[in-house]
Amino acid sequence: MLVKQCSTMLKSFKYRMYPNQEQEAKIIQTFGAVRFVYNWSLEQKIKAYETENITVSRFELNNMLPDLKTENEWLKDVNSQSLQEANKRLDSAFTKFFREKKGFPKFKSRKNPVQSFQIPQNYEVDFKTNKIKLPKIGWIKVILHRVFVGTLKTATVSLNTTGQFHISIVVDDGKDVPEKEQFDYNSTLGIDVGIKHFATFSDGTKIDNPKHLINSNKRLEVLQRRLSKKQKGSKNRNKARHNIAKIHNHIANQRQDFLQKLSSKVVSENQAIAVETLNIGGMMKNHCLARAIADASWSEFFRMGEYKAEWYGKTVIHIGRFEPSSKICNVCGTINNSLKLSDREWKCNKCNTVHDRDINASINIKNFALQPQNLISISSPAERRVGPVGGANNG
Repeated sequence: MLVKQCSTMLKSFKYRMYPNQEQEAKIIQTFGAVRFVYNWSLEQKIKAYETENITVSRFELNNMLPDLKTENEWLKDVNSQSLQEANKRLDSAFTKFFREKKGFPKFKSRKNPVQSFQIPQNYEVDFKTNKIKLPKIGWIKVILHRVFVGTLKTATVSLNTTGQFHISIVVDDGKDVPEKEQFDYNSTLGIDVGIKHFATFSDGTKIDNPKHLINSNKRLEVLQRRLSKKQKGSKNRNKARHNIAKIHNHIANQRQDFLQKLSSKVVSENQAIAVETLNIGGMMKNHCLARAIADASWSEFFRMGEYKAEWYGKTVIHIGRFEPSSKICNVCGTINNSLKLSDREWKCNKCNTVHDRDINASINIKNFALQPQNLISISSPAERRVGPVGGANNG
């Protein structure tokens, strides 16, 4: 993950944690305390708005924490900065709600198998002993498989559905964001994503869709039938739920591995990448394709491409979602309005060129992206360092 801040970059490193029983109990206690403060603060904000029509800031909520600790002594056993971070997250949730007009902040439940809390500072990382020291918890065994150098920022401790503990550390490496490299028609790659083939490139390459969820669906169905027969609240039901969570966690890891490797390959081998802006939320409303679209994770692939392009000074160009990339002939520009979703190949009535639907779409995405109006829309002047645009299929 990457975040731009001034001229330097922030990178995130995620590691698996192996706390002992005492440390695990303290981590779970911190989860509960942070959740308690978050819910309490949300209640204060709702009451203040309903009764007095005022907004309570996170700074005011932080000033109320000492009195809250007096009423609830067990909160003093938890790192105070983690409690303040809960108010910061709540403030961010309200900001997002007012900007996007959806997703009003909800009260957090202890029954949610996914829990987390933040530590903004005062933690230590020791690569020699493979341990991390957390405030009021101590040194915890961690598999530090990747070494980093830089200033430690916020760390996030999390618990997933399978009971695994992780820590994600944001590091400021102090390096400047590289300037965008020059690109032309030949060094730009158009990408068309799909279901049968995860991605089709403008050079004719097709990447098969691994379909991780669909391939594991039969095993999931068996485990879900077993879960449905277990008595609620029983140990056997918890075991069955854990087995399902392990399968889903394995699928998520497979998907992440595939997307990370493919996005790295695409960014490293090209100076610019052209992609289509998709209304994935609208596409998910098609109940026949929703599972396959969710399994493909196109949004995550595009997100990875964006921040990796920032790392290496590459450019990602987006075209509009209404561009007829599949229906237009990339040779002569004729539009085939009769093209159906089931048509994987079609012949142009004007120039008689036989098109593979996906390859034709990826070439058109590349051509649309290199049109002047799309290049002008790139944010900064440094990002518009474009070499000569031209090619056999450009026009």
